[in-house]
Amino acid sequence: MKSKILSAVCCMLGFVSSAFANEKIYVNREVTTHIVMPENIKLVDISTPKIIGNQCADNIVRIKPFQENDSIPNAEYKEAELLGTLTLIGERHIAQYDILYTTSPDMAASIYQVAYSDTRSYINPEVSMPMSEMARYAWAVYGSKRKFNQVVSKAHGMKAIVNNIYSIGDFFFIDYSLQNRTKIAYDIEEIRVKLTDKKETKATNSQTIELTPVFSLNHAKKFKRDYRNVLVLPKLTFPDEKVLRLEISENQISGRVIVLTIEYEDILHADGFDSDILKKTSYYPYYYISR
Repeated sequence: MKSKILSAVCCMLGFVSSAFANEKIYVNREVTTHIVMPENIKLVDISTPKIIGNQCADNIVRIKPFQENDSIPNAEYKEAELLGTLTLIGERHIAQYDILYTTSPDMAASIYQVAYSDTRSYINPEVSMPMSEMARYAWAVYGSKRKFNQVVSKAHGMKAIVNNIYSIGDFFFIDYSLQNRTKIAYDIEEIRVKLTDKKETKATNSQTIELTPVFSLNHAKKFKRDYRNVLVLPKLTFPDEKVLRLEISENQISGRVIVLTIEYEDILHADGFDSDILKKTSYYPYYYISR
């Protein structure tokens, strides 16, 4: 399915390039140019062998003209010579750039930020919410006031709290905090989300399903006092006899483990989120927080 979508998108590129003039990026042999998309990159196409490059992160591509010891020996590029066209296909947008050579390293772009104004949108049924948009919502949720009061857990001098649960599009945003009231810093080994039986019975009769978050806002592994994070899960429903368990374990042999248990009723009362709040919320761009 993914290959069919990308093939269809590639067929659109001829129309896009003929209808719109491409922006220009200047490169030089002595400079590696990093191009940063505002969303994850699904496909990169370089039209000629005069440009080398690779995708070095989910939303970053680096390119450079061929060096003399590459497959075009002793190539001499002229000022403003067109080396080729670079096409970037993201989760929801396409960007195309003409790559031109400059003889002055100072004139070459070392970091080029792709603006949405440089892109053309397309419909991708495989992506219900781009990661960049997910990060914006997560930051807005992170900055919101606590509305939940009923989901709290205490153990080993630790307190875990669910601050908010939001339903946005096809996802649940679970906003939770940890408070450490001991003198020992807490080293997070892993955070696991499980759908399990409300009442544990014999192992043969119980069934646990582990869920994988599609996004986590806070990647800190250690904190002394307070910690807050937003996990994003695909929207799901489950029977009353099941609960959603959030388990945070410590990175030590005798590590502390704290568990938050979220009932189905809590999920049903998840708030919607007003997209207008995003305009009033300060957030970091996705490519600064996703690593």
